[in-house]
Amino acid sequence: MPIKKKVTLQDIASELNLTIHTVSKSLRGLPGMSEETRRAVLEAARRLGYRTKEQERGLAVEHIPIFSASPRVFKFIINGNILHSKLHQLILQGLQETLQEFGHTVQTLIAPESDEAGVIEEWLEQQNVAYWNGVFIPPAIKPGLERLLLSLKIPRVMINFPMPAEKVDSVIWDVGAAIWQSVRYLASMKHTRILYIGDTVRHRGFSIRWRAFKEAMEEAGQNVNSEDHVIGAISDKEQWIAEVGEKLKRTKPTAILSAVQYDLAWIYYACSLAGRSIPGDCSLISLEDDLNELLPGLTRPFLVVREAGARAAERMLWRLANPSKPYEHTFVQGAFYAGNTVLPLKHFEG
Repeated sequence: MPIKKKVTLQDIASELNLTIHTVSKSLRGLPGMSEETRRAVLEAARRLGYRTKEQERGLAVEHIPIFSASPRVFKFIINGNILHSKLHQLILQGLQETLQEFGHTVQTLIAPESDEAGVIEEWLEQQNVAYWNGVFIPPAIKPGLERLLLSLKIPRVMINFPMPAEKVDSVIWDVGAAIWQSVRYLASMKHTRILYIGDTVRHRGFSIRWRAFKEAMEEAGQNVNSEDHVIGAISDKEQWIAEVGEKLKRTKPTAILSAVQYDLAWIYYACSLAGRSIPGDCSLISLEDDLNELLPGLTRPFLVVREAGARAAERMLWRLANPSKPYEHTFVQGAFYAGNTVLPLKHFEG
């Protein structure tokens, strides 16, 4: 049986037409290159199967075998909510890429629409849940399904913010940090009248974003009155658009922070109805889970969803190797992209 050739830094450099020095800096997380270059290097390293000595040492310390004699199959549960399909695709991509490196696989299962305990329990029994190697619990699933999955006596990793004292490992992209990055960037451009737009109640992550906004604004010396912002769940789109227009007219914000990516197109529409252009009349930052092809220059914090999926896979393997260790909660923070949808305040005052 032929011995697999060891991948070197030169292999990655040649693949991307970069210098070995740039590749080495990227893998060590050092500054001095664009975020696009760093991502390309990390992706090539993953694809070619390269690991730094530090990575291999870290796997050994955590007792995670690089090669597994018994490939495992994990489950990724969703409830078929079309609204979050792209989000789930990114998580699944991260899970698959990492698990495949170790010889394991992940299968997606679509849960029944009903949230009744009896229906879900019957479905789990039909899926032979007792024989699962482990389960990944993503965000935006129904509460009843989440509770039953958390109660299973198999390895579980939440890709979400867990409830307090939940007995489970969790990994999640840090939306709170993303809000702080956004407010601090707007403050650096002298914006203090910031209109927050976003659901604050439907998911745990949404309430965390709103709380982070209030705290970040307090750091910037600004008090937040909830009546001056467009928050809560959207029940009627026309009413919501009218509310955005009313807040734009009454509070006269110089910047908008769109906290939920699915609102972005509607925010542009509401601003156009109110006679406000972006960024000419009002700057904009939006939290996005992927590159917006229609707005490649959108100023935004990177929500590292795929990377969180990859980290969740590592956490699952760690849990299998360390079943008696305390539960751990991991927040994955992305970088910030200063695009072209935020202008300094002097632009509006000039």
